[in-house]
Amino acid sequence: MNLPEQPPTFRQPTEAERPWWWRIEDAAGAEVEVPAEFAGQRFANQADAESWVGEIWSDLAAAGADAVTLFELDRLVYGPMSLHA
Repeated sequence: MNLPEQPPTFRQPTEAERPWWWRIEDAAGAEVEVPAEFAGQRFANQADAESWVGEIWSDLAAAGADAVTLFELDRLVYGPMSLHA
């Protein structure tokens, strides 16, 4: 018996549904580990991604990040963008 897919409210969104994400980097451009609440965030559109980083950039910097780079799936959109004044 084949069951239908779970409705969106009960499953994690796919990368295609949330293609926008930030690579969080150190001064050399290498990815850095950040607290779980910031790691792996994905967004449905560029505006949501930019709003999120605009709200938490200082927390990322405090966690050891120096810059962020925005991607849409595998396409580099822009960056690195410094997290320092």
